[in-house]
Amino acid sequence: MTKPRITLVTSAEMPSLYSDEENLLDALSDRGSDPRIAVWNDPGVDWSEAGVCVVRSVSDYASDRAKFLSWADSVPRLLNHADILTWNSDKHYMVDLAARGLPVIPTTWLEPDRHLSKQQVHSRFPAMGDFVVKPAVSSGVRDIGRYTANDTAQRQAAILQAANLLEEGRSVMVQRYIEEIDLHGEVSLVFFNGLVSHSVEKRAVLHPASVTDPSMHEAVVTAEHANEEQWRWGEQIRAIIHDHVRSRLGRDEQFLYNRVDLVPDGKGSFLVMEISMVDADLYLEATPEALGNFADAITVRAFW
Repeated sequence: MTKPRITLVTSAEMPSLYSDEENLLDALSDRGSDPRIAVWNDPGVDWSEAGVCVVRSVSDYASDRAKFLSWADSVPRLLNHADILTWNSDKHYMVDLAARGLPVIPTTWLEPDRHLSKQQVHSRFPAMGDFVVKPAVSSGVRDIGRYTANDTAQRQAAILQAANLLEEGRSVMVQRYIEEIDLHGEVSLVFFNGLVSHSVEKRAVLHPASVTDPSMHEAVVTAEHANEEQWRWGEQIRAIIHDHVRSRLGRDEQFLYNRVDLVPDGKGSFLVMEISMVDADLYLEATPEALGNFADAITVRAFW
């Protein structure tokens, strides 16, 4: 029997996958497939012959989202599906989730077509506490800044960052910084083919008056089985996302992978910080079984 071909899709700036995925090729090969790696915008790749294509370290997609999505739409067997990538690659999806009843971090949206003055941008920042400015289309933690509202210099820096992003034609998100992140960290729940694989607790990497470097990643502190409340939240979010995507596509679409980032709300519950289905870091070194779980999930889809 011919081995199914699996292509792990990367970017030119991260051609060897995330550092914790270096054993993924061997794991897939051990499960009876023919795996390889290819850069998404490499003109020499024949994607019609690439088999099942799994989007991984495409960390540069945000710099030319239109081109990336055009490429995704041309790939016959892409995971996650191109329509999902379109929806999830712009954080306006948080508006959709909020409309469906999920408790998301309150966000003020600054849109380039509004042609806001610097004073109008300034007036939309919180008056107290720390806040975060970030583009609606971004990869990882790049172009994200944390600022202190009552510090004049930091407020001016935030205005400059937002104005520059708007001038580039990019939508901007302004969110109050959730202090519970510093106290308790974030929780990431990782799903493969709709099933929970593992949970990771992370500590904050953003400090006031900082705009992150492209190479900066969240620091993993602990990996463990999530508690009952976290799993309950994760399952509720997953079900809502599936329902929303079903309504958009007119059909069921199983996600190969999905990472849900939660942060405590200080009231005994959680807020949704982000849903990652494009270039999500899946923390495959977090638990002994994580990489194997992912390889199993990919292999199942390759043999469908």
